[in-house]
Amino acid sequence: MRLSFREAGQGIPVVLLHAFPFSSAMWLGQREGLASRCRVITPDMRGFGGSQLGDDDPSMDVMADDVAELLDGEGIERAVIGGQSMGGYVTMAFCRRHPDRVQAVVLADTKAAPDTLEAAANRERAAQRVLSGGDLTDTIPSLVGPTTLTDRAMVLGRVRGLVQSAPPAAVAWALRAMAIRPDSFDTLRALKIPALILVGEEDELTPLTEAKAMTEAAPDAHLEVLPNAGHLSAIETPEAFNKAVAAFLAKL
Repeated sequence: MRLSFREAGQGIPVVLLHAFPFSSAMWLGQREGLASRCRVITPDMRGFGGSQLGDDDPSMDVMADDVAELLDGEGIERAVIGGQSMGGYVTMAFCRRHPDRVQAVVLADTKAAPDTLEAAANRERAAQRVLSGGDLTDTIPSLVGPTTLTDRAMVLGRVRGLVQSAPPAAVAWALRAMAIRPDSFDTLRALKIPALILVGEEDELTPLTEAKAMTEAAPDAHLEVLPNAGHLSAIETPEAFNKAVAAFLAKL
């Protein structure tokens, strides 16, 4: 599997893994805002954007190995690996499977706990709905914060367009992969590298309590709460997101 990706800038490689059900297009603000400080690499996870879905069974481990193959192809031995929401799950899987290739981690609006049985069942119902011709537009209000819903019409329109363009087969595959992901708290406890934990102040899907639990688990973690942002903080408040990441990179 050779992932499609977009990149910008030079210097320390920073791989940013997108949220569900988006593509590397969501990281436009980061490619523009961080390119002067690092080499920003934003892959399309399998099935999304320009990447093929392939025949593998749904798994966070498979997605993490895809990222390792991308690094191999680019001749990158170690990188800062970061992700938002689903991208955070893949980041933690990458830390489990390829720990010697991670220089530092950025975990944004994500959580280390696995799905409950109810949450996994909800994902399966969503997968079946999408494969039957439905869509996920009803989830958009939960993806962004109240500030975005009321004051950021252009951001909301961009999120809607990205959700509507997601390929159904990839959406279902990713939903099933997320539903069976393992608990990652031991992964965080085993980290020997710096970690930046970011969370939108208005994030209701993976709220501050989840971010605090991850921060407490990782030995060298720093927590930043991004004001007026929901679950998609990188899209909703890219300036604040980039400022936090840039300050973290400056300390490495």
